[in-house]
Amino acid sequence: MSDIEISDDKDRLDIGRIHGWLASSYWSPGIARERVEKAIAGSHCVGAYRDGRQVGFARMITDHATFAWLADVWVDEAGRGQGLGRAMVQWFLDHPDFQGIRRLALSTRDAHGVYAKLGYHAPIRPDFYMERIDPAFLNTLKNSA
Repeated sequence: MSDIEISDDKDRLDIGRIHGWLASSYWSPGIARERVEKAIAGSHCVGAYRDGRQVGFARMITDHATFAWLADVWVDEAGRGQGLGRAMVQWFLDHPDFQGIRRLALSTRDAHGVYAKLGYHAPIRPDFYMERIDPAFLNTLKNSA
């Protein structure tokens, strides 16, 4: 992994590549590029780069004070299994802007073990959590399961 650079410089992000990754994911199938651009604009993002080419992406939606939501962690297929996703998340956990935040949350279907190694766990009080999902998006999720 010494050949990987992780940066939060948004000017370096390859929006087309990120859009392609997210549009093919189980959590945002077919997402519009404009929505990806808006999500990136409102988030603290990192890109992972090998030889100047983007090979990973992750973002935190946060107020940088009390709460942060980890989202859209993606590693290019050729780079998977090498700890790159974990490294991007650790980048956030080590960053000064994320120190002292009381709650960092995420949602995953298949990477519980990866995030557990970084200190994430099932909600202590799941009865406190609620969500509201746009019905059109809920249908998309049901069809992609």
